[in-house]
Amino acid sequence: MQFLSTRLVLSLSILGLLAACGETPPAEPELSFEESLQQQLIQAQPGDVIEIPAGVHDMTRGLSLNVDGVTIRGAGMDESILSFRNQAQGAEGLLVSADDFVIEDLAIEDTIGDALKINGSENVVIRRVRTEWTGGALTTNGAYGIYPVQSSNILIDGAVAIGASDAGIYVGQSNQIIVRNSRAEYNVAGIEIENSTFADVHDNVATNNTGGILVFDLPNLPVQGGRNTRVFNNQIINNNTANFAPEGNIVGTVPAGSGLMVLANDSIEVFGNEFTDNNTSNIMIVSYYITEIPFEDPNYDPFPEAIYIHDNQFNGGGTTPDSEPLQLLQQALGGQPIPNIVWDGTVVPGSAPEDILCIDNNSGESFVNLDAMNGFAAPSFDTSAHQCQMPSLSVIDLSSADD
Repeated sequence: MQFLSTRLVLSLSILGLLAACGETPPAEPELSFEESLQQQLIQAQPGDVIEIPAGVHDMTRGLSLNVDGVTIRGAGMDESILSFRNQAQGAEGLLVSADDFVIEDLAIEDTIGDALKINGSENVVIRRVRTEWTGGALTTNGAYGIYPVQSSNILIDGAVAIGASDAGIYVGQSNQIIVRNSRAEYNVAGIEIENSTFADVHDNVATNNTGGILVFDLPNLPVQGGRNTRVFNNQIINNNTANFAPEGNIVGTVPAGSGLMVLANDSIEVFGNEFTDNNTSNIMIVSYYITEIPFEDPNYDPFPEAIYIHDNQFNGGGTTPDSEPLQLLQQALGGQPIPNIVWDGTVVPGSAPEDILCIDNNSGESFVNLDAMNGFAAPSFDTSAHQCQMPSLSVIDLSSADD
């Protein structure tokens, strides 16, 4: 009996050893979605499509991509959401330094800093992407929503940008740009083209921002000489949100209630737009001197030139200006609204008024020259020197980006 028991125990032991020899190693721990996405971005190859499935995906660290020819695609800007509400590392949500890049059909929410930054890239398509800070218009929000800089051949199409403490859709120090079919709301600047050349901004809605659309050229930046921007067929409506930019930011000087503001930029054509109820002014054309911020850049041109405003529609606006010179002007006008087109009156020495600004065939048109060069001493409402036309600017063609 004892012999049988010993044989049984020995047999069972041998069977156990045999089973152990064929045992599957323990499975690797499953990666979280964030870890998997980070890994895909690091290991990406040209031609890869990285899918972001529907759902809210919590991110704790910033993402980056530096491989050319990659597409990041979600299931829709309200379906595939990268939420950085609990972000603990990284200055951006997604930083891209790569050419031939496409991102579409997703949202980036509540980043610590910029939501989507594209740096030094060529051939960029940003299509149906939403960036948003969901807590409202707060100074603590990130500066930029959609933010290509020092890049070329840029298409932003069908985007939505909400809550940026600087600009919702911003393209800076870049060239060959289209921003179209997009919506910017509750940002300090809705859409901003800065120190850039050859841009078309059209068929967008800019509403409830501090300033609807800005076209700026600033000193002390590596790329200067902003020019050749067309702003057309946009709805620029009710941009009266109080300025919530952090102290010291240049957009902190933008008055609440600004529809379109052109600052020190040249060769700008503004046509076919609807301007409604922007309560400082629907359009302002100003030099950099209006900011009263000193500069020491010898290569910088602070004057706007060759601005052509035609065939726009104006409805309301100018009722409660957020600007001391315009408030004083309104008092002098007995409380009447500020005119729809405001020019500060600064000119390049030796230039004629028609070289600076032409106004033609606008519905509801009114105008004031603030005479800023003479301390706002004698504002003029006479448009006769500006009743002229300029050649239309060239169309921006990024046909390869429409594929």
